[in-house]
Amino acid sequence: MVYTSTRDNTVRVDSATAIMRGISPDGGLYVPVELPKLSYSELCSMVSADYQHRAVDILGRFLTDFTDEELSECVKAAYEDKFGSDTVAPVASINDGRYILELWHGPTCAFKDMALQLLPHLLTRSVKKCGDDHEIVILVATSGDTGKAALEGFADVPGTRIIVFYPDEGVSNIQKLQMTTQEGDNVGVCAVWGNFDDAQTGVKMIFTNDEVKAQLEKNGMAFSSANSINWGRLVPQIVYYFSAYLDLMQTGEMDYEGEEINIAVPTGNFGNILAAFYAKMMGLPVKKLICASNANNVLTEFLTTGVYDRNRKFHTTMSPSMDILISSNLERLLFHLTDGDSARVKGWMEQLSATGRYEVDDDVKQKLFDLFWAGCCDDGETQAQIKELFDADGYLCDTHTAVGLHVYTQYRSATEDVKTPAVIASTASPYKFAPSVLGSFKEPDSARSEFENIDELSVLSSCPVPAPLAALESKSVRFDKVCKKEDMTKAVFDMLGIGN
Repeated sequence: MVYTSTRDNTVRVDSATAIMRGISPDGGLYVPVELPKLSYSELCSMVSADYQHRAVDILGRFLTDFTDEELSECVKAAYEDKFGSDTVAPVASINDGRYILELWHGPTCAFKDMALQLLPHLLTRSVKKCGDDHEIVILVATSGDTGKAALEGFADVPGTRIIVFYPDEGVSNIQKLQMTTQEGDNVGVCAVWGNFDDAQTGVKMIFTNDEVKAQLEKNGMAFSSANSINWGRLVPQIVYYFSAYLDLMQTGEMDYEGEEINIAVPTGNFGNILAAFYAKMMGLPVKKLICASNANNVLTEFLTTGVYDRNRKFHTTMSPSMDILISSNLERLLFHLTDGDSARVKGWMEQLSATGRYEVDDDVKQKLFDLFWAGCCDDGETQAQIKELFDADGYLCDTHTAVGLHVYTQYRSATEDVKTPAVIASTASPYKFAPSVLGSFKEPDSARSEFENIDELSVLSSCPVPAPLAALESKSVRFDKVCKKEDMTKAVFDMLGIGN
């Protein structure tokens, strides 16, 4: 398996190089030149396997410069003792052929743990395979969940440093506490005045700045990424879609060859649903990929019109991890839908950078319409969905999962596709967004503390509070710095303790 760049299809690197670098020197993202295929018989052979064995099988098809033994060691270290569920990513049945894929049983209570508990092990081995002796600096922009999951995964990992930027007013109070109280001698956290797109754009500019890279080189350091622009972060996410289908095969819900499911994913940066796209392209029987957005509906517009336009009002919502107007992973999708035409992809990305807008060709539009269905909902609809699900099924979900559920309901109404079973990706514990979830049931009390809201929500729902979130109440804040987006480079140098 070799990888190329979305902006230069003559590039050829192995997976270790792609993971170590994070982003291609030309600014593109690494993608497989060819995707592996799984037959129905190969799916059947994994039905009785546990999550770890399924992960080794799927990962081994992409990371061919890793031995099975190495992958087994990485997967065991990531998943064996750090998840609150023995099945790692359990599937819960609600009603009407809907299944909730719970991706939040890890140490930070968000789906990013599924990849970011594994990435540090893949990255440190990749560095050794490449014969590199730099200290690796992980640079992350986060809309909330990636930051804490990356910090937790890389804390005190030898040979690495990690720096996380987040929008100062663009994450929940619990998400902010999770990041600013992070322990570890190699971690750094800084807020940015602005939104997630400001933080993400700033990180990308730092990554591709030759003077910054030279300064790091002078100090024996090199950048890599833990955002889903890093292939090592994205590829583990493919596993859980296969695992969900295999779980349904095991319980008899999927009982004949080729029986299809729909997959609905709440997403902002497009990485989580892109992993589902890869699973479909590999042979997982998926009828439709349903992309769910909140009021920041740039993806809904793109997938229904072929026009990507970030020149719109930015909304701060109660599903903040989706408050994004520049969806980085679309670049990978476009590369595949143009059959690897990196010149076209590069042109669209240049248009996006220069004007904030691009429109894909008619052939790509048709492929988008065939693969995806897209919808969006506002905060009122999100809270109504949380209450409706709890009243009907006794199941408490967070604000992002509610967006996915609501948009899936829109899809069923619009298409009358009521017979195809649906897997809805559940991306976070409801306790990470307790005030908003509690507000679905009663008028919020602004005088109450975050942890009082969490306790009340637990009493109301009879659902236990995850231990990692309960422990936050007694932790001290370590990082309180806020910077302008123009000063992010200086903040990086300051946190690394090097000159600028």
